Amino acid sequence: MVSGPSSLTRLRWRRRFRSLLAILLLAGLALVAWAWLPAPAPAVPLVHVIDGDSLTVRQDDAPLTIRLTGIDAVEYRQDCARGAVRWPCGREARTALEKLAGRGSLYCEVAAKDRYDRTLAACRTAPSPDGVDLGAEMVRQGWAVATSEAYMVEEAEAQAKRRGIWQGGFMRPENWRATHERPATALAPPDA
Repeated sequence: MVSGPSSLTRLRWRRRFRSLLAILLLAGLALVAWAWLPAPAPAVPLVHVIDGDSLTVRQDDAPLTIRLTGIDAVEYRQDCARGAVRWPCGREARTALEKLAGRGSLYCEVAAKDRYDRTLAACRTAPSPDGVDLGAEMVRQGWAVATSEAYMVEEAEAQAKRRGIWQGGFMRPENWRATHERPATALAPPDA
């Protein structure tokens, strides 16, 4: 006598089939829900570079303007000379800081506030000592001059290798600011 599957075996197969059906149904519902959800909002950059030594970071959804300590970068509107040719060194300094700062988090050690209520800080791309010191690297690449002893070695290296502003003639940033009219905006701090 040939017998078919036992009733216990059939019961197990029905349970497995129901479980599989339930899983497929849930997966189908998840797929439909995912298709109808709105696209996520674009990521907002954590860092906005103003010029070669100033940037704004988002901290607790509030912007914080930071001026890098120990350096003075050429101003955004400032030009430099390579022989008789003028070039926008201020714009290139800003681009250099944008590349260094990237789009991620910065780790800044706050020093003080300046007279324009900007936070003075030394910033790195990662916690010390792993991160790149933005001030040191801006001076090393030749986009800023050192205003403290901390970056004099980097300035000497940039000058010797004729990097950035050291490729030709330039006016020191503080002298350029003194001889150029500042924007007439009451709310914005002057170039510094």
